[in-house]
Amino acid sequence: MRGVPSLALAALALSACAPEDGKKDKESAPLPLGFEIASAKAATGSAHEAVIDLNVDQLKSMLAKGNVRLIDVRTPEEVAEGMIPNAEHIAMDDFDPSAIDLSDGREVVLYCRSGRRSRIVGEKLAVRTGQPARHLSGGIIAWNDAERGE
Repeated sequence: MRGVPSLALAALALSACAPEDGKKDKESAPLPLGFEIASAKAATGSAHEAVIDLNVDQLKSMLAKGNVRLIDVRTPEEVAEGMIPNAEHIAMDDFDPSAIDLSDGREVVLYCRSGRRSRIVGEKLAVRTGQPARHLSGGIIAWNDAERGE
């Protein structure tokens, strides 16, 4: 459908959901635009919205209180270049949410280089636990920038 505007395609798709007999009662009223997308997202069990972004100051505050299990999900090669102090390493490829022991009550916080991979891992963890997962937004890049005062 080259050349057809996206809005026209959306309207066409929504019209396919309209009642066949043309009645507009309460039960067959058209649903708001985007309803199908929101419903599909909810049906897939996506935990994307269950991942909480922490900034560096928030993470430092949590670390100072001492009840945090900080997990670096970068590759071993990246970790060799340095880690946030007291973090443990579980590479994203090896991360199995069902194998994470959460019994000690510590809050799990994930991080990676920029925050992309830790968000993905956080989504998996949130699905497993049914609770929001936390990750360092901006990853170790943001951490290092804050340490340098940038």
